[in-house]
Amino acid sequence: MIRSSLNAADGIDFPVIFLAGTTASGKTELALKLAEEFPIDLVSVDSGQVYRGMDIGTAKPPREVLDGVPHALIDIRNLDSPYSAADFQKDAWQFILQSRSRGRIPLCVGGTLFYFSALLHGLSKMPRADAALRASLEQEARSIGWDALYERLRKLAPKRSQQIEPHDRQRILRALEVCELGGESGAATERSGGLMDADVPVLKLSLFMSDRAVLHERISHRFKRMLEQGFLEEVKNLRSAFPEAQPTPAMRSVGYQQAWHYLDGKISRQRFEEDAQTATRRLAKRQLTWLRNDPGWIWFDALNPGVIGATSRFLASAGCG
Repeated sequence: MIRSSLNAADGIDFPVIFLAGTTASGKTELALKLAEEFPIDLVSVDSGQVYRGMDIGTAKPPREVLDGVPHALIDIRNLDSPYSAADFQKDAWQFILQSRSRGRIPLCVGGTLFYFSALLHGLSKMPRADAALRASLEQEARSIGWDALYERLRKLAPKRSQQIEPHDRQRILRALEVCELGGESGAATERSGGLMDADVPVLKLSLFMSDRAVLHERISHRFKRMLEQGFLEEVKNLRSAFPEAQPTPAMRSVGYQQAWHYLDGKISRQRFEEDAQTATRRLAKRQLTWLRNDPGWIWFDALNPGVIGATSRFLASAGCG
């Protein structure tokens, strides 16, 4: 229904714009600048920013910015109400339909790359959950360890494993379950429901940082700023409001899991800070690897002083002006 409506609304040649990149590369800042110049509506593509209260740790734009330049799909769920890629695909489709019907350009910006894939290509038709197989995999994990189970996933489905944190037990189990049930080949992974399916034009822009040392420096600086802004207090408040939330997808976000462990007294303050920054650097590496392996992205160097102008000129030349 959404696809047919979207096509019916299309006397519009404007594309949908994707703006992705590694964490701390300046995606949000660039998106806000572009929204000043073009008739753009912003859509957050961030699996953490959908949750109310997860503000500092997800680098959510401050309220005064959101009031001036609204972002769709921010602050739409509480922590105890999980939000999936299927939820994102449905909500983003609806917003894109509304934006294009007003003659505007949806710009989807963020770092949750699986969400971009779901929106562009659709979602795989995965097999139903198998309780017996799940129980068997859980027993095996207790026997050989989660690291060994993740390593098996990495060998069976290398591309899928790049989208999963090594400590994300729930998603590791589901991915292995899908592999065992034949979901990594044939009709089980046939995709449908994406923008490509509906012949909607998409421009894929990616920010990268040409100097990895500078990226790591930015990550360190941003983490210190998060602590100064009250990140640990934010996690304390979330723990108080949702004491059973630690295993949820939201609390597996980089930084939050480490902060929860520290507040539980499981690790030292120094270990918390080291682990959080290491996890963020690893996330940036996985994001870059994913983007490099996904064709069609137009790359812009975030360290180029003229990156805003270069991106703006590119959009103008692509008919977005």
